[in-house]
Amino acid sequence: MKSAEKEIKFDSQYPSIESLRAKARKKIPKFAFGYLDGGCNEEINLHKNTAEIRDIELSPYYLNEHSAASMKTTLFGHTYDAPFGIAPVGLQGLMWPNAPEILAKAAFEHNIPFVLSTVSTSSIERIAEITEGQAWFQLYHPTEARLRDDIIKRAGDAGCPALVILCDVPTFGFRAKEIKSGLAMPPKMSLTNILQVLARPQWATQTLMHGQPTFETLKRYMPKGLDLKQLGKFMDETFSGRLNEERIAPIRDMWKGKLILKGVSTEVDAEKAIRLGFDGIIVSNHGGRQLDAGESTIKPLTRIAEKYGDQITVMMDSGLRSGPDIARTMASGAEFSFLGRSFMYGVSALGKKGGDHTISLLKIQLQQVMDQICCEKVQDFPNHLIRKQVNRL
Repeated sequence: MKSAEKEIKFDSQYPSIESLRAKARKKIPKFAFGYLDGGCNEEINLHKNTAEIRDIELSPYYLNEHSAASMKTTLFGHTYDAPFGIAPVGLQGLMWPNAPEILAKAAFEHNIPFVLSTVSTSSIERIAEITEGQAWFQLYHPTEARLRDDIIKRAGDAGCPALVILCDVPTFGFRAKEIKSGLAMPPKMSLTNILQVLARPQWATQTLMHGQPTFETLKRYMPKGLDLKQLGKFMDETFSGRLNEERIAPIRDMWKGKLILKGVSTEVDAEKAIRLGFDGIIVSNHGGRQLDAGESTIKPLTRIAEKYGDQITVMMDSGLRSGPDIARTMASGAEFSFLGRSFMYGVSALGKKGGDHTISLLKIQLQQVMDQICCEKVQDFPNHLIRKQVNRL
């Protein structure tokens, strides 16, 4: 990755992730925004994720000696320029044409990790080309060993330094907005969806220029033209997110890079991940898209980091929407954090400038927090955590 301290480029019209979200809502069709913005069932956990991160408070030490704060963070032997990366997101090209390429390029130039989803709209090989082999790859676990081995080989041949195995999709989440829109790849062109596309001419023009999005990594393995029902059936038959030791062991033996388990939300699974030889875990609830009745991510993160942080690299995603949110997460014990929707809002709002802008925005916000509270290194964030007393009856 480029190690250069990239010049910060920032559009003052969009000074927050929320402002990018509002712009994105006006630029992309309703069915695409619904997929990006929505959660499962009543979307309780979707909103809890961010709200409970923001319950975390930090102490500033104004009279301490303080030199310039550094966001540089070493993770798995690589020093990144900031302690956050771009999380894997499915169907990225549906939200904005060419989105994974835009975000991968921005991540590479800013020296932060980009994680490509198995069900994104660019191939492993294309993203590896853009990032000079530095992108991570997130694997939906295939039911067939042949398919599993072929995808993992492709990721290895592409130079991916880290393989992220997803464990929190044993079932396909019940998401009302997607069901109502008949979401498919390419989108089902009902009259309602056609009208939504016509109302977003820039999105439509860009889609015509880049072509209809497809699952590029999976293209060679899947039938063409699946609607939502057929896609769900294909995913159920072809991929199994329900992991166990028997399924993980051959991947650990085969994969020579760093192996990460994403979707951990309990101490029990964290302990098993250590025993099975994972190098890191990402505490996550899939952005509130799988289990509405579960905890937000920040609560298990705090417990897991305290109990197992000295045995495995603990990271987190789901719910982060700002530099202060990243600071709160790091203070709570995460060694690194990832954001998904935030970057998709950025690229959906600003197109090819969206990745650069969103990374710059988060860097500016995080730098301000560090300077404000007199935190010179990201590793020092836990020293600023205000630990709240729990009243016990």
